[in-house]
Amino acid sequence: MARTDVLIVGAGPTGLVMALWLTRQGVSVRIIDKSEAKASTSRAMAIHARTLELYRQLDLAEDVVANGHKIEATNVWVGGAHRSHVPFGDLGAGLTPYPFIHIYPQDRHERLLEARLNAAGVQVERNRELVDFQEQESYVTARVRDSTNSHTDNDGMEICEATFLVGCDGAHSAVRQSSGIGFAGATYSQLFFVADIEGSGSGLNGQAHLSLTETEFFLLMAYDNNRHARLNGAVDQSALTKNISELTLEDVAPNCGKAVGIQIDKVNWFSTYHVHHRVAEAFRKGRAFIVGDAAHIHSPVGGQGMNTGIGDAINLAWKLAAVIHGQADMSLLDSYEAERCAFAALLVNTTDTVFNGIVSAGYLSSFIRAVFIPYVSPILFRFNLVRQRLFRGVSQIMLHYRESVLSAGSAGVVQGGDRVPWAPVDELDNFESLKKITWQVHVYGDIKDELKEWCQSKRIPLHVFPWHEKYHSVGLGRDAAYLIRPDTYVAVAEPSGLPERYDQYLKENGIQLK
Repeated sequence: MARTDVLIVGAGPTGLVMALWLTRQGVSVRIIDKSEAKASTSRAMAIHARTLELYRQLDLAEDVVANGHKIEATNVWVGGAHRSHVPFGDLGAGLTPYPFIHIYPQDRHERLLEARLNAAGVQVERNRELVDFQEQESYVTARVRDSTNSHTDNDGMEICEATFLVGCDGAHSAVRQSSGIGFAGATYSQLFFVADIEGSGSGLNGQAHLSLTETEFFLLMAYDNNRHARLNGAVDQSALTKNISELTLEDVAPNCGKAVGIQIDKVNWFSTYHVHHRVAEAFRKGRAFIVGDAAHIHSPVGGQGMNTGIGDAINLAWKLAAVIHGQADMSLLDSYEAERCAFAALLVNTTDTVFNGIVSAGYLSSFIRAVFIPYVSPILFRFNLVRQRLFRGVSQIMLHYRESVLSAGSAGVVQGGDRVPWAPVDELDNFESLKKITWQVHVYGDIKDELKEWCQSKRIPLHVFPWHEKYHSVGLGRDAAYLIRPDTYVAVAEPSGLPERYDQYLKENGIQLK
């Protein structure tokens, strides 16, 4: 019988990131996937700034940036005529080391993640699916079927014991279904399409192109400078005289290339789909957890889905590692659902509102497509406040856990639960220490002797940054001390710079630093 600390079901980006983070923290994992091979299509495209910041902890960020594609601008077309050019550039300049809109197709992304996982000594076990599982007192017993051995006496079935089970297995999650967790929500009636294409023409200039009319839309998103792009849009209702399985790009959007000034030379992949908006009623049942699309699905607005799943994985991974290593009580795991479920619900509601405004029938949506987006939004985008506000939301650097039981205190503007603000001063980058997956303390200004002694006794890394007005400008308090979680969010913001509150915090949350 196989035995592991964590059995991960699903080897998309969310599952691979979960496996990488746990492996880096000395946790044994097994990762299975029912597919026969790696992904071969672009699917999820955007990797946002917050994900890139967290990828620094695995030395992934620079490879993703070097091999991806920066979107410099969006062009808006109405009825085949170019109406506006909206430059992006470094939208989030001064907010993050990654202030841009970054595209890295999922198939390439997964290959990078899996290669790193292989280098760490872990292989994805393909053609294996979770059949069901039973929870015992201190572990779960999972039945796993190997589809390549289904002709054997035991039908290719094996038993795997794991301390915890994590479902990263998508919208039809076997882990969620076996746990009996509901998945409330709905499905849009409108049919959409997606295609990976190769083409030529002025429209394939490495930028994004949005084509709008009063009744329809589609988006062309370049993912390199070599004529490759992704097309997304609503299916022309006149095409639905055919069986959906027989539809082609020419059927659903016959004029999409002409509408943005390109010639489509080759369609490498085409599919139709319905958009869903659902959030699981729970993200955990006992020793089983669900992450990413297994827990929440929503419209593709803003490229939030994969990034949110990766955020789920990182939030849960450090907590699982702490419990497995005896550094925290099981109660720490309760905070996963509390912190991530609220964000997922907010995300679904927000993307649902925006998506409805773009794709629905009716006067308001027609106005948004025909007037607001092509003519009003480019004017608004000239204001830096609007640009930065939009970037903060889309990039997820605005996400915080202030309401969590794991968040306490306030020093300057920064509160417990906030992302540590990025504040480079000359050659001193306060994000450099965050590359390590560990608890740590930051002090901006002068340090108290008591705190220095506390950090030494707990063997917790201490980083002191001589005071600079830059720190005030991003909301950090002078001489304050910030206890920072392994996922780089502030646990405790202590304005006095003294450690007494830290001991209370750790005791209340069952965390032992050792």
